[in-house]
Amino acid sequence: MSEAVLRPARVALVGNPNTGKTALFNALTGSRQKVANYAGVTVERKEGFLTTPGGRSLSVLDLPGTYSLRARSPDEAVTRDAVLGRLAGEAEPDVVVAVADATNLRLVLRLILELKAVGRPMVLALNMYDIAQRQGLRIDLDGLRAELGCPIVTTVATRRRGVRELAEQVDALIASGAVAHENVWREPSAGEIRSAHREAQRILKTYVRPPEHPDTITGKVDAVLLHPVAGLAILLALLFVMFQAVFTWAGPPADAIEAGVAWLGAQIGGLIPDGFLGGLPESLIVDGLFAGVGSVLVFLPQILVLFFFIILLEDFGYMARAAFLMDRIMGGAGLHGRAFIPLLSSFACAIPGIMAARVIDQKRDRMTTILVAPLMTCSARIPVYTLIIGAFIPDRVVGPGLNLQGLVMFGLYAAGIFSALIVSAVIRKVFWRGAVEPFLMELPTYKLPSPESVLRNLLLRAQIFLSRAGRIILPLMVLVWVVSTFPMPPEGATEPAIDYSIAGMVGQAIQPLFAPIGFNWQMVVALIPGFAAREVAVAALGTVYAVGDAEANVGALGARLAESWSLATGLSFLAWYIFAPQCAATLGVVKRETNSWGWTAVMFGYMVTLAYLASFATYHIAVALGAG
Repeated sequence: MSEAVLRPARVALVGNPNTGKTALFNALTGSRQKVANYAGVTVERKEGFLTTPGGRSLSVLDLPGTYSLRARSPDEAVTRDAVLGRLAGEAEPDVVVAVADATNLRLVLRLILELKAVGRPMVLALNMYDIAQRQGLRIDLDGLRAELGCPIVTTVATRRRGVRELAEQVDALIASGAVAHENVWREPSAGEIRSAHREAQRILKTYVRPPEHPDTITGKVDAVLLHPVAGLAILLALLFVMFQAVFTWAGPPADAIEAGVAWLGAQIGGLIPDGFLGGLPESLIVDGLFAGVGSVLVFLPQILVLFFFIILLEDFGYMARAAFLMDRIMGGAGLHGRAFIPLLSSFACAIPGIMAARVIDQKRDRMTTILVAPLMTCSARIPVYTLIIGAFIPDRVVGPGLNLQGLVMFGLYAAGIFSALIVSAVIRKVFWRGAVEPFLMELPTYKLPSPESVLRNLLLRAQIFLSRAGRIILPLMVLVWVVSTFPMPPEGATEPAIDYSIAGMVGQAIQPLFAPIGFNWQMVVALIPGFAAREVAVAALGTVYAVGDAEANVGALGARLAESWSLATGLSFLAWYIFAPQCAATLGVVKRETNSWGWTAVMFGYMVTLAYLASFATYHIAVALGAG
């Protein structure tokens, strides 16, 4: 039996953004979905499977939203190449389903004309048809069907209306033996684009009558939400709620996950006989494998809370408005309007922030956001900041309700924000010169999100995070354990074991490089295991200074650091942590999201350079002011 008979028929869903295409995909395929990346790019690939009422197996591909096959972004290029059968390792689609917002056919008609030129069998799904009927929008379905030369099915994806009929229509089209005609599509000229626009306008005017009950609610709501003052105030209030939720809602489940993984690791480690192979298997399980797994899973609640808001606001139709409001503010620093959500979420953790950059369509805007997201002050820096501020900054009231330590902490957060804006402007000048493309976005109508769709998308995000980040982070954590453990200390050793490890030896060897910024070898040693996660440096400092459990002895550790370090050294350490990429997990996710070790190296390089220069300036200014 040939492969063509064995494989399911392939159906590609194509449409403008915000047409309910993904909701239709979910309604068609249910839980039979798998998510991956297309080969060589970071564009997400969603494929689902279903069996039609006639018994035919279909493989459905949810392609990225696009307004044209001209492909002005990586996402649009994937859609174009998938439709044209150009993707390496991907079979060409047997049927194309053009998904349209029935209330707004103006832009999709131009895309449909391009899809016709490709010559593949096509079905038009008029989605959100219930809204069109409620507005009194009159569409001549028979005339439009004859004009376009393809079947038309009306659907309401969120309520699964028309889904069975769509599957039947696709099945009938395949059963009829419909084959692709000659592909006459090519990159259009400016004149051809204008001609296609006029043709789309003619079709719209001929077969679609204006609504008898226009949607006035959207206009009234937008008058408030898009107001330059009231709109920004509402946006800031929503961001405040989201910001607080990422910290507060995710806190208890994250703590529970961390405690659960630690308990499970201890239980399994306890099954190993004491002293077996010098305790190395137990250390590997507890400190390596389970600590690594815990460091991955602990981010999951933050990611789910973040994406809950993103999915909810996206489905409601608000995210497009928020991006519109923020575009002017962030555009001055070379950032896209949509970058504000990833950067905001990076205050909790850079990992979900970097993942959230997928909401940005243009590759260079997405890359710029990814490269500056780690400059936001993530929660992992807080233990380091708290330790150093408590050790070197007096707990002094400097004004009504103002504490000196609190002001220093606020200054560290502000430094991260301003540095991200400056670096983004430099990145755009260095890597992507030329005029910034205007921010164009079709504002969708407001819709009530489907709970089923929100839940399914949340589960998919959890799956993506665990499968993508976990495979990279876990090996890195084990590697850190190895270099911090071997070689073992010799007989009669009195110094902490880490001094004799590879990490300890490397720390002492490279300490001269850090001498100009006031770092001693103990600080350098702490940076090495701290590469697993920034907060690990606190525990590493506790080990190096033989204070015992760093978490239980933070006060004692702070006192010890105050005795051993100068104020200039402490301030230099703070400056280092504002910029340094001290997080293997973040680097791993950057690699996955950019699909490039080169861009990961660029980010690592510029952040280390900034950290060194900031620490150097801070240390020498402090010494000059008598704080050395």
